[in-house]
Amino acid sequence: MTEMLALRRLTPLLWLSPAIALIGVVVLWPVLVMVQSSFQQIGGEGFVAGYNGTTNYTNLFHEPDLVAVLLRTLIWVVGVVGVTMLISLGLAQLFHQRFPGRRVTRWALIIPWAASVMMTALIFKWALDPNVGVINVILNHIGVIKRLGSNQADWLGNPTSALIWMMAVAVFVSLPFTTYALLSGLQGIPGDVYEAASIDGATSWRSYLGVTLPLLRPAILVATLINVINVFNSFPIIWEMTGGGPGYETSTSTIYMIDLKQGDVGQAASLSVFNFLLVIVIVLVYLSTTRWKEQVGR
Repeated sequence: MTEMLALRRLTPLLWLSPAIALIGVVVLWPVLVMVQSSFQQIGGEGFVAGYNGTTNYTNLFHEPDLVAVLLRTLIWVVGVVGVTMLISLGLAQLFHQRFPGRRVTRWALIIPWAASVMMTALIFKWALDPNVGVINVILNHIGVIKRLGSNQADWLGNPTSALIWMMAVAVFVSLPFTTYALLSGLQGIPGDVYEAASIDGATSWRSYLGVTLPLLRPAILVATLINVINVFNSFPIIWEMTGGGPGYETSTSTIYMIDLKQGDVGQAASLSVFNFLLVIVIVLVYLSTTRWKEQVGR
């Protein structure tokens, strides 16, 4: 009898074993290899010369461009995620209303998400071409280029304007998922709550602040966390539009890691470990400041 009970308790593990095996092979094993590589001397050709101790980490933190890259990564993540969440809140509220063509516009919103991020970045890169790019052609026709000066037409050649345009592309491709995540949260709010608020004399704005946003916090929490992880690890947009240049002036830590890999795989692995730990710290800080247990428990 005892053996039968033990077997029944182990039955769920049999069903979960494929997922556990997949996580082990796809997630845990690469992390272990990454950590191991960060303590080895590996050249750009991929040959392992042996154990290197903490030299890779020491050399990494003495890189002259590292601080600037990390600050730019912070600007990149905060800017893209913040703007994405604000715009998505408005779009989710819009798509939650009934209006003619709502279904079509909801379908249209999926396009930036369904398209390849790399292809989207290439399209914007071509559109921003200083000579024949459609964006510059339009801005030239309306006189914006002349007011800024002809040298301002090369948007991706200037680090500041290039970073702004890349952030705009990152927001563009992040909007569909975030909007749908918030829209699902809105649709889960009972209508009785709004009726009670209107009976109490609450205006539409006060109902939004006092009812909608508090009940939408779990959806906002999930959408923000996933966006932070995705944007922090974003690679195709920056790589295709500027390659992190000129120099490292538009590089984030992910792009910088790829550049380090060309000459020193071990040092690139140490930056990978640092990025991994940094994401975990950001997530933990965000969860602690938003009191996520209280939000999920509601």
